[in-house]
Amino acid sequence: MIEPVGGLLRGWRQKRRLSQLDLACEAGISTRHLSFIETGRAAPSRDMLLRIAESLDVPLRERNRMLLAAGFAPAYSATPVSDPSFEAARAAIRTLLTAHEPYPAIAVDGQWNLVEANRPMTLFLEGVDASLLVPPVNVLRVSLHPNGLGPRILNFGEWRAHILERLRKQLEASADPELHALIEELAGYPNPSPAGVSDPADHGGILIPLRLDHSPGVLSFFTTVTVFGTPRDITLAGIALETFFPADAATAACLHQANIIAT
Repeated sequence: MIEPVGGLLRGWRQKRRLSQLDLACEAGISTRHLSFIETGRAAPSRDMLLRIAESLDVPLRERNRMLLAAGFAPAYSATPVSDPSFEAARAAIRTLLTAHEPYPAIAVDGQWNLVEANRPMTLFLEGVDASLLVPPVNVLRVSLHPNGLGPRILNFGEWRAHILERLRKQLEASADPELHALIEELAGYPNPSPAGVSDPADHGGILIPLRLDHSPGVLSFFTTVTVFGTPRDITLAGIALETFFPADAATAACLHQANIIAT
């Protein structure tokens, strides 16, 4: 059963913690008309519905759901990453990942499944069970699973808390049920290093590093996330590039040395 469009709009308005007045001002409509739409006493035009959804920063997939509920055709495609029409985006992703070498970088979809990775990411695969690397590879499952990277993360509890907090914020923004299931799974993994934490003094207390046990020594990283601007496709809107940077000189030297050997 399709929920009425007014109920969907009201739900997203409440999720964004906006009053009807706030949203009406943002979308450029009257509070009275917005109230009528939410209660079903008025039907929005296609353009108005998309304008309100834009004001609410509703994910593209949910905008399609709103359009269908209002009797309109979906506005956004969901192109598989394997589709030839996606090749230009994949080429841009590969260029960015390669340019980040000798530092690791990956591209993931909205559920954190791997789309692309550069060569230095092989440093993270030491000791990872092959069953976790069968596509689709979920990079968060690989990183925190007891048979994955988890036992090598020296500050596992701290890093997992950081990952879960980021996922919860993503879930609040997207209402994606797959993310809810992933959060429940990751939160249930045991902590193999309960005493392992980072020393905030090493980084001024301004970031949480990933501290990884590696054969030459401890590798320490901080990360940044990049997304595509103004995407018109649901798949592309969900893709993010996570780039890893060395958090200390020893990690930087190790990565540069590994790059020299690889080339």
